[in-house]
Amino acid sequence: MRRREQGPGAGAFAPKGQFYNSPPSSPIARGLRCSHRQAHPPVQFIIDNWILILAALVSGSLLLWPSLGKGGIAASLSTADAVRLINHDKAVLIDVREPAEFAAGHAAGARNVPLATLDGAKGLPTNKALPLVLVCASGARSSRAAAQLRKAGYASVHSLAGGTEAWRSASLPIEKSA
Repeated sequence: MRRREQGPGAGAFAPKGQFYNSPPSSPIARGLRCSHRQAHPPVQFIIDNWILILAALVSGSLLLWPSLGKGGIAASLSTADAVRLINHDKAVLIDVREPAEFAAGHAAGARNVPLATLDGAKGLPTNKALPLVLVCASGARSSRAAAQLRKAGYASVHSLAGGTEAWRSASLPIEKSA
C-alpha cells in the first residue's frame, strides 16, 4: 500500500473524483466546518453585515437626535402651518423673547410671555386645550418653552421653525411696539 504524501503534491494521491481541497463529504464534517453558515437568511445577513448595520443605526440616531432634543419631531411648524393653525384652530401666538426684543418687532397678534417668566405667567391662556404657537428669534428658545409648557399640561404646543426670522422671510405681518 502506498503511503500518502503530504504537501503540495498530495492531491495526486487523492481518491478518484476528489480534489485536494474538496469539501468534506460526511454530514458531521460539514456541520463542523462553519456552524453559523447554517442560519436562516435574515440572521445570516445580520451576522455577515453587523458593522454596516451598526453604522446605519448610529448615523440614523445622530440625524434624529437634534429633533428629539427639541421636544419631538412634530413640535416645530413651518410658517404656513402656523398660519393655518392660527386661522382655523384659533391657536394663540406667544412670543417668548424678552420685552425689548418683542418691542423691536414681533408677529402680528402675538402675546409677549418671556421664557424666564413662563411658569405661572398671566399672558398664557387658561384653556390648556387651546393650541399654542410659540415664537422666538430663531426657534431655539421657543423649543425649550414648548417642552416647559407641555410639562405644565398644555395639550397642543408648537414651536415656529426659524422663529421671527422665518415669519419675516415669509412676508407675514410684523408689528412694532412703542
